[in-house]
Amino acid sequence: MMTGWSAANHQKQLLLAIGGVTFALWSGVAGSISAQVPVTAPSFEVASVRSVPAGQGYTSISPSGNRRFSAKNASMKLLIELAFGINDDQIAGKKLEWIDSELYDIEAAPEGDVPLSYEELRLPLQHLLAQRFHLTFHREWKNLPGYVLVIAKGGSKLAASKESSASGYIFQNGIRSPSISMKSLAAMLAHPLGRPVLDKTELTGNYDIRLSFAPDGSTDSPLPSIFTAVQEQLGLKLEPQKVPVEMLVIDHLEKTPSAN
Repeated sequence: MMTGWSAANHQKQLLLAIGGVTFALWSGVAGSISAQVPVTAPSFEVASVRSVPAGQGYTSISPSGNRRFSAKNASMKLLIELAFGINDDQIAGKKLEWIDSELYDIEAAPEGDVPLSYEELRLPLQHLLAQRFHLTFHREWKNLPGYVLVIAKGGSKLAASKESSASGYIFQNGIRSPSISMKSLAAMLAHPLGRPVLDKTELTGNYDIRLSFAPDGSTDSPLPSIFTAVQEQLGLKLEPQKVPVEMLVIDHLEKTPSAN
């Protein structure tokens, strides 16, 4: 059986793994949250949703590109983060204490039996949350504690990318991308930091990034902290500062899903 801390920690690490695929689409600062789920949003052709008791195993999410979407022991908070491509500090609303503790199993098949990336799953998952949990929301901007990414004293150490298409991955101990903009790098850094990051480097173009840092909470890693790594390896600096973040404010969300 998992404790509350270990379950939450596992889901955070799971989001880091997913973030490696979806990073370019998530940005707490620059991203845009639709005011409401579109009526014409694509939906799952078949979907089974059920509540499950805690302590039944680890959380798992099917890989990107599958013909079916599967979530096991997933909290409502995780499902919302996946559906909207946001971080947990972008979720607001009253009486939402349960979204961390209530767990669900979801099995769903997209229309047309085609493989979908995590990006392509977002609208169907938003539609499912609206249909089965009667989710309604609005958006607001709020200044939250975060970081600004700036050029460190001595100048950047970035190498211009030779790749034509952007891609990248977040690991527990680093970030790898042969071609990434500073805006997208800031979005990627927000995942391990757990706080929004705003790009203020004023650097344009894409860069080849190889960043290695100690995993969050590690005390015996030979790697430097993420702050030291960003400065020493990239010639950039993370400075604490309040930054504007677009919030998903939940107006209504039901704990029990409607019948399959």
